Amino acid sequence: MLEEYGRSFQEGSIQAHKEGSKHWVEDKGPIVESYIGFIESYRDPFGSRGEFEGFVAVVNKSVSARFAQLVSAAEKLIASLPWPSSYEKDSFLRPDFTSLDVVTFSGSGIPAGINIPNYDDIRQSVGFKNVSLGNVLSVSSATEREKLTFLCEGDKDVFNKYRGPSFEVQVGLHELLGHGSGKLFVQDEKGAFNFDKDSVINPETGEHVKSWYKPGETWDSKFSTIASTYEECRAECVGLYLCVNEEVLRIFGHEAQEAQDILYVNWLNMVRAGLMGLEYYTPETGKWRQAHMQARFVILRVLLEAKEDFVTITQKVGADGLPDAQVSLDRTKIMSVGRPAIQQFLQRLQVYKSTADVDSGREMYDGYSKVTDEDPYKFLTLRDIVIKRKEERKLFVQINTRLAGDNVEVLRYDNNPPGMILSVLQRFSNDEEELERSMLELSSSDAFYWEKQDSR
Repeated sequence: MLEEYGRSFQEGSIQAHKEGSKHWVEDKGPIVESYIGFIESYRDPFGSRGEFEGFVAVVNKSVSARFAQLVSAAEKLIASLPWPSSYEKDSFLRPDFTSLDVVTFSGSGIPAGINIPNYDDIRQSVGFKNVSLGNVLSVSSATEREKLTFLCEGDKDVFNKYRGPSFEVQVGLHELLGHGSGKLFVQDEKGAFNFDKDSVINPETGEHVKSWYKPGETWDSKFSTIASTYEECRAECVGLYLCVNEEVLRIFGHEAQEAQDILYVNWLNMVRAGLMGLEYYTPETGKWRQAHMQARFVILRVLLEAKEDFVTITQKVGADGLPDAQVSLDRTKIMSVGRPAIQQFLQRLQVYKSTADVDSGREMYDGYSKVTDEDPYKFLTLRDIVIKRKEERKLFVQINTRLAGDNVEVLRYDNNPPGMILSVLQRFSNDEEELERSMLELSSSDAFYWEKQDSR
């Protein structure tokens, strides 16, 4: 695995990285987990070029045992998703699904969960791995009650109590059954199809399937700029759709009233995140800057469209006398209004993805992504409120390890800016001068591009 990764960096070979990824997928159940490469395309304006990241993490065995139960139930749960069986993979390749505690994560951001590799041919034939990053989840879901925004007072206590556990359920379903489900209809170089085009029906039209991925086409190349956010939206919808399942909630250790509170907070958290996602919309360009946040806003729009006062957003004056907003979700209508709306939307997402119907997919997704100041919601005005009341950015202070004889010592740091700075300084204590010299050289070699940009 490491030899192939090294070759991919030395030669710029994508094929070498794919070979390394195959070895990684086949390495089942390691105690120490790692992956490295140019992986996610979220920040690429074209939605296809990967950004560098690498991580090292250790397995949380007790939480991973719950995820193993979810993997065991996966085939039955996937069969309950709202699309015909012909739109599902021919066989479910049972993946690793573990809870990891991050030791080091290098990149522009740290996700709560990962489903990789992103190569569709490997995912369809060899498989993939799911990981939930437990210590990232715990940081992400920690907010003091008085700093909770956009919720009514009656929701704040239950939200704070179950936000962490509900997010663990959502991440598990999102990664394993969201990204791990669904089939792409493909025609190979020899003209053969991986589906029966004479019998498979498009449930949206009632007619035979008329489009598919032709030789050389991939999900990313076909759906390009919306591929990442569209797929994140599909995975988030799978999480919402399946989190009402009692068996799923039992696997995660939740029953009776607690289970009902968990699923309520999961749905409430999603619509609140959709509202807060407006921070990542740029009115001047009409563009979204973050795939997951756009996806959650789209889901908010779908649930608002369901009517019957299932989800409501109201503008008001806050206790500080400044403009504020409140989002509410009627928990008594999750099964009667919310789930059917997600069911219909999720089927459309999958059908357009499976059939490479980029025109229908883009028209639908761009429509829900549109942000205007029209009544009744005035989303641009809400965006101003969201930005003025946005939460402080979370700090992810990473540990270091060092050898003391035959023992490994863990160096921990305070969860504040000085702790973060000390963590970085001590991580590179043996080669900090060489590192600084290399960074200055890189900065100098790239300076031409920034000067060129500034002169425009």
